Amino acid sequence: MRRLDTSAPGFESDFTTLLGQARETTENVGDVVAAIIAAVRARGDEALCDFTARFDRMAIAPDRLRIGADEIDAAIATVPADLLEALEVAARRIDAFHRAQLPADLRIDDPEGLTLGMRWNALDAVGIYVPGGKAAYPSSVLMNAIPARAAGVARIAMCVPTPDGVLNPLVLAAARRAGVSEIYRVGGAQAVAALAWGTATIAAVDRIVGPGNAYVAEAKRQVFGRVGIDNIAGPSEVVVLADAAQDPRRIAVDLLAQAEHGEDSQSILITDSASMADDVARAVAAEIPTLPRAAIAGASWATYGAIILVRDWTEGCALVDRLAPEHLQIMTPEPEALFARIRHAGAAFLGAFTPEAVGDYVAGPNHVLPTGRTARFASGLSVFDFLKRTTWLAASPAGLHRVGPAAIALAEAEGLQAHARSIALRLGQ
Repeated sequence: MRRLDTSAPGFESDFTTLLGQARETTENVGDVVAAIIAAVRARGDEALCDFTARFDRMAIAPDRLRIGADEIDAAIATVPADLLEALEVAARRIDAFHRAQLPADLRIDDPEGLTLGMRWNALDAVGIYVPGGKAAYPSSVLMNAIPARAAGVARIAMCVPTPDGVLNPLVLAAARRAGVSEIYRVGGAQAVAALAWGTATIAAVDRIVGPGNAYVAEAKRQVFGRVGIDNIAGPSEVVVLADAAQDPRRIAVDLLAQAEHGEDSQSILITDSASMADDVARAVAAEIPTLPRAAIAGASWATYGAIILVRDWTEGCALVDRLAPEHLQIMTPEPEALFARIRHAGAAFLGAFTPEAVGDYVAGPNHVLPTGRTARFASGLSVFDFLKRTTWLAASPAGLHRVGPAAIALAEAEGLQAHARSIALRLGQ
């Protein structure tokens, strides 16, 4: 774990090194993924079945790729009632927040006599990728599918690998609650290829969203342009701003809540209190051995964790903007005031009783967020990812007479005579 101090002579160099740490996978899978995509395009369902047998250790025929309603019902019936209720609480809140984002169409009647507008439409079909087996995350199903449904997407197709035939019942319950139209037991780059290009069983979609391993991420990168994608997600990260009045153990656990995601996750504390910095370092060391994922969290904290001591919150806010973290927790007496001074963060959690973990599950805003400093230019998943805009205009004869001459002059200046003539003919020229 790094200890940095803005008052130290070498701080800028040390902080630049911290910013430059490469946490994304360095595994080069581009050629392998390209071959998988090519195979799916050429052989369709046959390739999907071959890859499923090879990677998920499960022989399957094309007519078994789609998970049937009876199988889904049977799996959901095994989910304890309290988990179904927790799923419902999360789904209800996520749905309410995302429906509140829906934009209105635009219409402007301007003084020149033109009517200008912008219309929103939902995508026709969306594909959701969900990691499978015992490590599946039903919360990600809700976060990816519910905004699509709120936007008005009619068809939502979900691909989830089932290694050794293992289905996660809670994932299926989440898919049912979120309004997923169809579910396929296909994973990896081959699932992304099927969603992008289509096979006899899986019809192509317009956008693919959802997390996955290096092969899934690379496949999304390669099919972009054929379809839209949400992002290329990197390792998870959190920055916590906390003053001397906070509970160091709470801060320690909040940092470890990100560290336990993976050895490549990053957790950073920024504080204006030297004693708090020391207390949190001790609390993290004490807490790690108590976690079931102690080895993972410990490796993340040792390799990528950091505690940064600042002289004041002006420095602290400036550092946050340079880090542009996926998650930002502000634990100070007036968190909104500090948040107003920060421009770059995927999502912010304000106050001592707003841990980032509540946002992962039940708060309502989306937990699919920009990582790796991409919050400088990117945003979290929302209904806008499942909508597209179409602008339109209607000109009256008088309106075209008012604005047309300027358009003719510009078209002629660009050497596009047919453009100019198409307007001039309507002006009687």
